[in-house]
Amino acid sequence: MLIMLVLAAAFIAAIGFWKYTIVRKGMAAGAKFGPPPTAVTTVTVKPQIWQPVLRAVGSLKAVNGVTVSTDLAGIVSEIAFESGKAVTKGALLVKLDTQQEEAQLRSSEAKLSLAKTDLERKRDLITKKAIAQSDWDTAESQLEQMKASVEEMRALVARKRLTAPFDGLVGIRQISLGQYVNPGAAIVPLQSLDPIFVEFSLPQQHFASIETGRKVRLSVNGLDAVKFEGEITAIDSLVDPNTRNILVQATVKNAELRLRPGMFADVEVLLPESSGVLAIPSSAISYAPYGDSVFVVREKPGPDGKPAKIVEQQVVQLGPTRGDQVSVSSGLKDGDEVVSAGVFKLRPGAPVRVDNSVQPGNEPRPNPPNS
Repeated sequence: MLIMLVLAAAFIAAIGFWKYTIVRKGMAAGAKFGPPPTAVTTVTVKPQIWQPVLRAVGSLKAVNGVTVSTDLAGIVSEIAFESGKAVTKGALLVKLDTQQEEAQLRSSEAKLSLAKTDLERKRDLITKKAIAQSDWDTAESQLEQMKASVEEMRALVARKRLTAPFDGLVGIRQISLGQYVNPGAAIVPLQSLDPIFVEFSLPQQHFASIETGRKVRLSVNGLDAVKFEGEITAIDSLVDPNTRNILVQATVKNAELRLRPGMFADVEVLLPESSGVLAIPSSAISYAPYGDSVFVVREKPGPDGKPAKIVEQQVVQLGPTRGDQVSVSSGLKDGDEVVSAGVFKLRPGAPVRVDNSVQPGNEPRPNPPNS
């Protein structure tokens, strides 16, 4: 019985040792086995030269812009312009009926002629002392009055001829031929379009960064493919106490007349260039409430002891953006290899396989195709 128990115990121990050896081998094999590397694209961080900008939304305004109107009532007798056409300074726009005023002018001119003749006649008489000095003074006064009357009537006739006060582009006329217009009635808008102003507001903290002569660049909705260049020409003398913003005015060239007053524009104030900026594609950033991060590719020994590429999660502090790129103020250094696509499927320490045959957008000024 004792021998049988010993043999049974030895058999059980042998079976247990055999099972232990199999489990240990399985564990060792499992330690060498891992998930296949994740395919990602990467970008190497390199210092760049950036053009920092201050962005704002502005409104376009004509350098000279008025709505032509009349200060006298009258009937429109002539319209000398076409809606939407360019006019030059002094060109006739509208003429009101002046038949009555011209008749009064002719009457005043006739009285002026008579006053001149009467004065010449009395000039001979006063030299001969045939009339009193008071008669000469009266004739001289009447002549001056007639001159003033003629000038008054000529000015009245001229006021009923509306001319362009400056070179510009007229809009759509608001009157018709034969229409009676009251004083102050709108005739037609007139705008000077080249150059043109853009006015925008910037926060008070940027006051030290703006100055007259600094270049600006603007784009307009509907003309996205065109960038217009200009420069700051005026800065308001006060800061708005309600918004703490300061009004800035820039002058922009508009030779093709594509910009019109009243349009809104996206304005960029160009600041001095910054060198050594580390920028990465926005697709490389993993945004999270506790902090933004990126995955940096490192080469370390794998489970089999061979060199392998794995990723480490690195918290970064982001700066200004430019197109597809985002600047990184801290957390990365020159030469770091950062995952630019496939971030959502990574975890710290995961093996990766770099495939840069297709890269995500990384343009400072992307130009998307027309849709």
